Amino acid sequence: MDLRYWLPRAVDVVERWGERFGPFQPHPSHEVSDHAFADVFEQFAKRLEDNYPFFHPRYAGQMVKPPHPAAVAGYVTAMLFNPNNHAAEGGPATTEMERECVAALAGMFGMREHLGHLTTSGTMGNLEALYVAREAHPGKGIAFSAESHYTHERMCHVLGVRGHKLPVDAVGRIDLDALDHVLATGKIGTVVVTTGTTGLGAVDPVHEVVPLARKYGVRVHVDAAYGGFFTLLAQSGVIDPEPWQAIPDCDSVVVDPHKHGLQPYGCGAVLFSDPRAGRHLMHDSPYTYFTDSDLHLGEISLECSRAGAAAAAFWLTTQLLPLTPDGFGTILAGSRRAALRWAQLIDESAELRLYQRPQLDIVNYFPAVPLQTLSAIDTASDRLLRDSMAAADNPVYLSLLRTTADAFTTRHPGTGRDAGSARVLRSCLIKPESEGYVEQLHARVADLAADAAAPIGQTGFWW
Repeated sequence: MDLRYWLPRAVDVVERWGERFGPFQPHPSHEVSDHAFADVFEQFAKRLEDNYPFFHPRYAGQMVKPPHPAAVAGYVTAMLFNPNNHAAEGGPATTEMERECVAALAGMFGMREHLGHLTTSGTMGNLEALYVAREAHPGKGIAFSAESHYTHERMCHVLGVRGHKLPVDAVGRIDLDALDHVLATGKIGTVVVTTGTTGLGAVDPVHEVVPLARKYGVRVHVDAAYGGFFTLLAQSGVIDPEPWQAIPDCDSVVVDPHKHGLQPYGCGAVLFSDPRAGRHLMHDSPYTYFTDSDLHLGEISLECSRAGAAAAAFWLTTQLLPLTPDGFGTILAGSRRAALRWAQLIDESAELRLYQRPQLDIVNYFPAVPLQTLSAIDTASDRLLRDSMAAADNPVYLSLLRTTADAFTTRHPGTGRDAGSARVLRSCLIKPESEGYVEQLHARVADLAADAAAPIGQTGFWW
């Protein structure tokens, strides 16, 4: 796809549609000359150079990558109409596209029934799911693991619900014994499980949590914001299918198409397995919901205004790359292979150590320091991050993860425990292009790791 061809077509689509309504005189207050625009646009373009190369596999830091060209073309075209999917009268065409996209996501997860909509983010989706959880079990708390996204704890504060943070096992999954213990108190109404934690990419054992929660009459919410699309690899047997096969038995699930779904920010989604969950969100408005007798998306959402362009972009993308193992699944498979290959290279490396074997496509590692203490690893990891981005020649872009002393020494028992925590490197290989670049990426990071660790002697200081 060549956007230099398709983006002008977006303007053609809108102009051709607008001609049916007849001419009118634009208001002079909107007028901007091409000369004036050119000057400001040049400043604008220059400012955008202050960015990281999210499109390139040398960027192996956060969960960021550019949208697919089809998503860009779809978003820009629909944005020129500027629909608002809060109500059907705000965007009739994109409302239908959104319904179809949500149905496709429900089908991807194998949900037998569903009610849902797109959101601006996973945070908003999780907030809505936890709001429904609060309404369904008033006075009850919400349990989540220490590795779950920090917004779950924050959303509990927002909702006035007590949050219960639970320990995790040796690979970052929710501890089932601790969960059983807290559920037995009768104080919990909902437990949050994560299929792909933000720090480690750990996948909670959803298939074991569901029967445990049901024993106590507790709801289960799945935060699949990052890892949700990996259900396609579970369907083809590339990863353990059991956690993913249990998602249809849960009460709600959140997934972010603006991560692995190739969409521009912000595009999340929340789905409920029981359509009756909508009763907790139903409301009326004196000036909307008149043009369609069907349920308007805004009637089952905490959010009001939402960009119809997000639905248009996702719809267009999924028409070309369907949510199947042979469609989107091939994209996820490339990222997964890249992570496994890098883990193998790290295992064979003298300069790097693997913190934990990747479950999805997030790789965590740290420089091999002469004296393996938490403080030495923390200092070397920080220096590696800064040196890698500051390099004038051949930079790479990584991110950090702060680990507790308990978590680190559980995985690496021989480590000197001279601090309460240690930072390690974290690379989200969210782009399938990483598969063809991982050898080059590893070689560069290994060189930088050797430099980062070399000055650290027995004292752990830099002189």
